[in-house]
Amino acid sequence: MNKQDHAPLKKPAGAKIGFFEHYLTLWVFLCIVAGITLGHLLPHQFQTFSRMEIAQVNLPVAILIWLMVIPMLLKIDFSTMSHVKEHWRGVGVTLFINWAVKPFSMALLAWIFIRGLFSDWLPADQIDSYIAGLIILAAAPCTAMVFVWSNLSDGDANFTLSQVALNDSIMIFTFAPLVALLLGLSAITVPWDTLLLSVGLYILLPVIVAQLWRKWIFSSVDAEQRLQSTLKKLHPLSLLALLLTLVLLFGFQGEQILAQPIIILLLAIPILIQVYFNSGLAYWLNRHFGVAHCVAAPSALIGASNFFELAVATAISLFGFHSGAALATVVGVLVEVPVMLSVVKIVNSSKDWYERAPGRLD
Repeated sequence: MNKQDHAPLKKPAGAKIGFFEHYLTLWVFLCIVAGITLGHLLPHQFQTFSRMEIAQVNLPVAILIWLMVIPMLLKIDFSTMSHVKEHWRGVGVTLFINWAVKPFSMALLAWIFIRGLFSDWLPADQIDSYIAGLIILAAAPCTAMVFVWSNLSDGDANFTLSQVALNDSIMIFTFAPLVALLLGLSAITVPWDTLLLSVGLYILLPVIVAQLWRKWIFSSVDAEQRLQSTLKKLHPLSLLALLLTLVLLFGFQGEQILAQPIIILLLAIPILIQVYFNSGLAYWLNRHFGVAHCVAAPSALIGASNFFELAVATAISLFGFHSGAALATVVGVLVEVPVMLSVVKIVNSSKDWYERAPGRLD
């Protein structure tokens, strides 16, 4: 076993789950209620928001997404990718799950459940859109909440940070082709220009802005203190942006949800299955290859969670506020916290079993 796998854990500041994050499912539910109510009472105002577009990009949503994403990316130090070789087995497993398994397994589950088993209970004209939303959701590995899950599972902070930095770098180049491939395999027309624009606006541009901002912060002697102070100030703004985005989405989706409230439950089922499948597969592969538990735990969690902010923005850009794709990505937000907390509990409670693996290299 690589000695680095046993290095003492260095927990990043602010990696504990906060009050808001702990009750994220509750806030999403309240946003559903608020959005549906406001959408019913103020339909013209919501229509005005939907028309504020340039090149198929909704400007209010773009601003809200940047407010959500840029603070997350400020935490990422791309120089940590030099640590990748120290945990090459765990990194290899996570990359395999994130890019070779998760998007394809979600596409398969969406085809089985949405186009097959559940099709009679879903609006026929939205079937393709729901599938597209689920594919978009699975195609982007989580960037921010992973630090929380890693901390709660006593994960190796160096591995987590280097893995997230590597995933973000890969995502810049592979997100659009991967989404296009899977949408094409699902017989869904791919608007390439809008997809590439979404990658530029919601991945590349935020990464550049965040890294330039980070470089400026670290030009001072009290860099770490300034970074934490900046993140603390941005955190409430980022959370508010998430809530407002959800209210807008459900304001447009309200009539459809009221007509068929079972839609949310049906969309949640393939999401839940793919989370447990991918986290379980990553965990088992890490155990098989003799990876230390402090690396295997965050590897499983990174392999299972999604960058739902990017997914929401991309779905809106490609298919619009009213689309089933936008709704499907928001369902991912709804189930994120409870399901990931359950995965954390599983990897923590199974640590003794994990470390009894035969043939370990410790």
